[in-house]
Amino acid sequence: MRYSKYNVVIVGSGISGLFLANKLSENKNCSDGILLITKDELFSGSSSLAQGGIVSVIPEINKSDSVESHIKDTLKAGCGLNNINVVEFVSRQSSLAIDELIRFGVKFDKNEKNILDFTLEGAHSRPRILHASGDSTGRIIEEALCEKLKSANNVELYDYTMALELLVDNSNNCKGLVVYNWKNDYYEAIYAGSIVLATGGIGQIYKNTTNPLVSCGDGISLAYKAGAKVCDMEFVQFHPTALYCKNKSTMPLVSESVRGEGAKLVDLDGEYFAKNYHHQADLAPRDVVARAIMEQMKSTNANYVNLDISQMGIEKFKNRFPTITKLLDENNIDIDSGLIPVVPAEHYFMGGIKTDINCKTTINNLFAIGECACSGLHGANRLASNSLLECVVFANSLADYISNNFNNPPKRNDEKIKNTVEKYLSQDSITNKQEDFLHILFEELKTVMTENVGISRTKKSLEAALDKINTLELRAESVVAESRIKYELKSALCVSKLIVKAALERKNSIGAHYRADFPHRALENNIKEIDKLKVGYNEVSVK
Repeated sequence: MRYSKYNVVIVGSGISGLFLANKLSENKNCSDGILLITKDELFSGSSSLAQGGIVSVIPEINKSDSVESHIKDTLKAGCGLNNINVVEFVSRQSSLAIDELIRFGVKFDKNEKNILDFTLEGAHSRPRILHASGDSTGRIIEEALCEKLKSANNVELYDYTMALELLVDNSNNCKGLVVYNWKNDYYEAIYAGSIVLATGGIGQIYKNTTNPLVSCGDGISLAYKAGAKVCDMEFVQFHPTALYCKNKSTMPLVSESVRGEGAKLVDLDGEYFAKNYHHQADLAPRDVVARAIMEQMKSTNANYVNLDISQMGIEKFKNRFPTITKLLDENNIDIDSGLIPVVPAEHYFMGGIKTDINCKTTINNLFAIGECACSGLHGANRLASNSLLECVVFANSLADYISNNFNNPPKRNDEKIKNTVEKYLSQDSITNKQEDFLHILFEELKTVMTENVGISRTKKSLEAALDKINTLELRAESVVAESRIKYELKSALCVSKLIVKAALERKNSIGAHYRADFPHRALENNIKEIDKLKVGYNEVSVK
């Protein structure tokens, strides 16, 4: 067991974590430094895979846009279950967030007039999405933040390191955490004044996901087991258009921007079907489009549908979407046919660790940002490209909050924390046979979540899933030895159970949560209320 101390520990190296580390590095009070922990290596998370772009409400440049319009679009996508104050805060802070990214070296695409180029995505009422290198926005932002971090002499990076348990004392104060370096096989107790979880999503609990292998819900499980509140766990967003490829644990995304630029969904008979399901057709909210595709696949007995890009022009597509063009080539898909095979896949998690507008969790000194947090921004369904904006806005504001409410590492710890640390002093080594067994259990979990807790759910399917998860937990605990796969499986099982229980409790269909046994959708009752909103803190409420 190793021991160390830092002013701030950030768990997760996506855009949230990287931005926060960069901003905090400018604070001269960090004498004990900042630690950034990544479970694998840099660029192994979801942020670098984000193609579409980042929402940017800048009426000074984009004359047709407004904060009010963005708020209403966000509320409509979220079915009115959003926190109105959080939505307005994020929208009003978006211009500052873009300025900070540009200051950190991000180069967004510009049009022929050398002005920032705004594009349209699903459920947005007007173009307000900024992009970089066409369809490589997440990667470009992450690369710039990593480059900027090289000049920060008070930030240390731990790679190949997993956070295993938070050190919370008897007064509900988080004093640090225990981590495991799975590459070099050692444990470390780290004490800190502030601990920030920025661990991303939960996609690997499903068979079809656009999330990378590291996305197992670790941060959510970590916080929940320490006593933090979680919320909105039933809201799992399935992206309508992941590239259809067999036997891949991560499915490449075909950005919503492709439909925003004019591509149309057609079935294998060539029928344009999206218009039959929603008045916004291909650009309806993601949950609507994902269900439409699943219904069309079912009615035509197909494993996928096609995205027809011929109307927008093949050469235009290649120039606008170079990353997707490369993906198609790597997967032996003939782009000149004008058809891209797509299928819905788990993409984003609206639920997570409950946080307030200052990113505080219900445990003192513990914060959460990015996809693992549930601030109330997204409601029942995330509006396209609000996620990257959320990452930057909250990382930026949290940096200010921590700087103005500075905590030094604890000087002493109570008996509860000492006992937590001591249990990691001796751990058994895992065998190859045990590793194989745990991988089998993980695959079984993915199957049950995909079949029973996917785009459409029922009481019967959810109860069957809960029984299976309980059985898998018992089987996993039969392996006493610890390893990366064991820790990830435990996280995945914990988060899966929370999702199932929340889905059982919500006996209606709204946003990304669809109960086939309660098909009436509450969104339609909220649309008129949302349209009447007058924006202003605490001026309105949406039921």
